[in-house]
Amino acid sequence: MNPLVRAIVLILCIVMFYGCGYGRSDESEASPIVLGYSQLGDESTWRSQNSRSIINAADEAGIKIMFENAMQDPDNQIKAIRSFIAYKVDVIAFSPLVETGWDTVLGEARAAGIPVIIVDRMINTSDDSLYTCALGSDFDLEGRRAGEFLVREFEDSEKPVNIVELGGTADSTPAIGRYEGFRDVISEYPRFRVIFSEDGDFMLSKGREIMQQVLEEYDATEIDVLYSHNDDMTFGAIEIMRDAGIRPGVDIVIISVDATQRSINYLREGVVNYVIECNPNSGPRVMDLAKRIVLGEEVPKHLYIEEMVFDEYTDFDAIADRGY
Repeated sequence: MNPLVRAIVLILCIVMFYGCGYGRSDESEASPIVLGYSQLGDESTWRSQNSRSIINAADEAGIKIMFENAMQDPDNQIKAIRSFIAYKVDVIAFSPLVETGWDTVLGEARAAGIPVIIVDRMINTSDDSLYTCALGSDFDLEGRRAGEFLVREFEDSEKPVNIVELGGTADSTPAIGRYEGFRDVISEYPRFRVIFSEDGDFMLSKGREIMQQVLEEYDATEIDVLYSHNDDMTFGAIEIMRDAGIRPGVDIVIISVDATQRSINYLREGVVNYVIECNPNSGPRVMDLAKRIVLGEEVPKHLYIEEMVFDEYTDFDAIADRGY
């Protein structure tokens, strides 16, 4: 072999050897990604499962997570985000309790060069550069699905349909979407009338309180439908109905959102008539997004989680245990 060629080959081998060796060393010795996560609270079965999904997925992905529960207080979330900024985490993710009031603190995160992932709920801002991406449910679609079910359920009747609505947390994305999507559908049918609507903060205890109030204002025979923005409020309302001698699912049609195991069981028993899934298991996708962002990859600005609906015609044997 020509001496010059031999020298070039030798140099290339040396470069490749050290280059490959550096890559393996860098990968094995790299610090784990640090994710700061502000959870809005623990108000429902759904939220508890969502928190478990986030924490477990971080562990499985090898991501160090700083997890803070805001206990239904947006000020606590702002404090948590500021603590994440001070700690210099790699990524911040949070589920905002309400849509407004985030511009200042997210501006601080942007100034610190920390990307932000919004999870489950959205924020209302004119500056979408404050967050890198948002992952959640299509709450407007959930509301529309509730309305479309009612249209089908009462298609053979021309009588007025009186609806009681248990709303979620005021000014939160799911409450707004489930309210507006539902009304977009039923507004085309004047016989569908919402005779009572009140926010119950997605809490079982509030479901009880509000349903008790409803039955003090209306006779049970005046109520045709209960549309509840989440399962926990539905469960509270069902307790009050039963105490009053009302047969839930028979005397009053019940639509519920979440699809916890208990609501699926109630659907099977005919206690609930229609269940709209809101998928809490976003943890793996959050961790995937965090990794991609840290690597400098572009990610979609908005992503939706796939969700299903369940009614009396569902093949219940085909439904795996919900796990929550």
